[in-house]
Amino acid sequence: MSDELRNVELLRKAYGIWAKTRGASSDHWLELCAERIAFGSLANGPAGSAYLTAYQARDDLKGYFAGLANDWEMMEFEVDHFVAQGDRVVMLGRCAWKYRKTGKVVWTQKADSWRFENGKAAEFFEFYDTAQVLAAVA
Repeated sequence: MSDELRNVELLRKAYGIWAKTRGASSDHWLELCAERIAFGSLANGPAGSAYLTAYQARDDLKGYFAGLANDWEMMEFEVDHFVAQGDRVVMLGRCAWKYRKTGKVVWTQKADSWRFENGKAAEFFEFYDTAQVLAAVA
């Protein structure tokens, strides 16, 4: 199996768990990541969701997932496509999350960009509708 196919299969499994548990499980994401990872989120730490920001270490990502679990309820997460080339995989999908403090729902298209080294995620960046996120946390 090529590295491209292996990386896609790793992500297909991880996103499947994520959707099935409605975001309640994050251990599988931590296992997928290298100890040092360049991790970023498009919102970049807005008030009310400061954990939606950049991280450099796998252990620090626990704060990201704890913040999501505490503040947001996943309503839906659907993967539509994976696009792989070399050490990169992009996930294209859509999701809906409800911000617990305001009850507002964010429904957005989502793109996640991954780069792998030696079977582990070394880079991740997520793209989504930040205007909806900012409106939900306000």
